[in-house]
Amino acid sequence: MTICHLPLLLPKFNSLAQIVKDISLAKEYLDSGELVAIPTETVYGLAAKGTSAKALVKIFEAKGRPINNPLILHFKDLESVTPFVTTITEEIRRLASQFWPGPLTLLLPKAEKVPDMVTAGSNRVAVRVPNHPVTLELLKSLDYPLAAPSANPSGYISPTRPEHVDTQLGEKIRLILDGGACTSGIESTILGWENGTPIIYRKGVITVEQIGEVLGKRLQFKNKSKVLEAPGMLSSHYAPNTRTLATDQLKETVGIHQDKRMGLLSFSKPTGLKVEREIVLTQKGSLEEMAKNLYAAMHELDALGLQIIIIEKAPDQGIGKAINDRLLRSSTTK
Repeated sequence: MTICHLPLLLPKFNSLAQIVKDISLAKEYLDSGELVAIPTETVYGLAAKGTSAKALVKIFEAKGRPINNPLILHFKDLESVTPFVTTITEEIRRLASQFWPGPLTLLLPKAEKVPDMVTAGSNRVAVRVPNHPVTLELLKSLDYPLAAPSANPSGYISPTRPEHVDTQLGEKIRLILDGGACTSGIESTILGWENGTPIIYRKGVITVEQIGEVLGKRLQFKNKSKVLEAPGMLSSHYAPNTRTLATDQLKETVGIHQDKRMGLLSFSKPTGLKVEREIVLTQKGSLEEMAKNLYAAMHELDALGLQIIIIEKAPDQGIGKAINDRLLRSSTTK
């Protein structure tokens, strides 16, 4: 058994797309309606001009993304959001003041200038201000927002490093803007309102407790609906190609599958279990570190040709709730 403590040594590969640090070149591509993979604090996004239907179509084509799955628009600040929504309430301003730039997406009533393709026909649009210096500088140079779902084939593991994007989409896009490894590692929290009640549509790094403290209200959850009201609500999502199981009973689960070539992601310490490869996600027992390292570790195990990947669930508190949501959606059901 090989035990690996992060950070990981990534395999060498031949780059397919250009990986650059040139923000002005990224702007040229986006202005001309091309796709550019961009870094955020959460995951790498596949960005296109958010006001151009022709550019937006390319996102869905490159990802193989269902057309009924809405996109998030990324802005440089709250002021630039205003023309794209019909309402900015005091609650929205408080949340923006506290959490933007940062991994909080707000689902707001859209203005007419938002293309229907962004919202999958909904009357609400998902917006956020990402907390990454490279992408913020890029956004400040643009006179339009960027639509940017995760830069991976639809349903697969989200990319947190430029090489993840290149491996998955390098044959379909020409440019990746290199911002290093993402610092948060899982997608943004998505919050909206229904009849004045704040609703969490996707759990993320910003927790329900943090939002509740700012709003002074109790929040509700809505993880599933017949219509995809927000990104990240698909029941199968964030998944490796390799069969994957999430569990809080590692010893029993490994024992059941002992006859298979197995990889293991453990929370904070080596388990001593007999597997082909084990990666410890956080030596500090930190949920933030686990979230940061999770997708990169999933990518590494998925590249090994294993028969099964087993992942230890996070403690179900704080960010751990968002991590476990991702693990549930990435787990194989059969």
